[in-house]
Amino acid sequence: MASRQGGSGDAEPLGPGSTERRTASTTAAASRQADARPRSPPESPARRRARAGRTDQNAEYRSVDPTHGGDAATRTPEDPPVRDPGLYALTDHFRERLEQPGRYVSTRTVSDAIREGQLRWNSTDGWRFALVEGGVRFVVVVSDTETNSPVVVTGWTEVADREAALEATRWDGVDVDTIAVRAALSESASTPIPDRIRPRTVTRPFEVGEHRLETAPGDPFVRCTDCGCRFRSKEGITSRRCRKQSPGR
Repeated sequence: MASRQGGSGDAEPLGPGSTERRTASTTAAASRQADARPRSPPESPARRRARAGRTDQNAEYRSVDPTHGGDAATRTPEDPPVRDPGLYALTDHFRERLEQPGRYVSTRTVSDAIREGQLRWNSTDGWRFALVEGGVRFVVVVSDTETNSPVVVTGWTEVADREAALEATRWDGVDVDTIAVRAALSESASTPIPDRIRPRTVTRPFEVGEHRLETAPGDPFVRCTDCGCRFRSKEGITSRRCRKQSPGR
């Protein structure tokens, strides 16, 4: 499916009296007068949710169980997601990812991407917000059609401009190489990528599955610092349990 640019999804609340209903005791004259006035359009579910969320815009992200369905019928995948981070919940799965070394995604970067990032539709995982800072692209995938509230599904980093990233004070060379190796492993999980690993230096282990991985210049693999196993693809990493080596081995 071709990419589509989305809007903010934000909506202004309706004016006072727009949801009032006439009762049986209303006089015929009043009814005729009311009928003569222009009527406000019905409030959409997205408008109601955006208006209700304004009272909680500065709240912390909430945890949510993504298996519990919500008002899915009120929105379709084609509806652009809202740009108010205060309306989004974080799944426990994504909270765990935030704590893993080498992911470089934080609640601040998630909020910035939702507020300011470029919005695109992807046929694989739906709506994505993407924001480039210091040569690195932060990608945040969201959904609000299968849960009770908008949800941050996942997020990751990519090297958008290597030279800009190396010049940025936010990153050092190990950070940039870590982001590059992780992204390369994820692009095609079943494909070995020795040539894309070989030029990189990762001396601060990053986590994938149960493994803590590093690599040295010239090595066509990443190595788990706990079990010593070597891997050339993400599928190889995630399909093998980490069995830590005994001391002295």
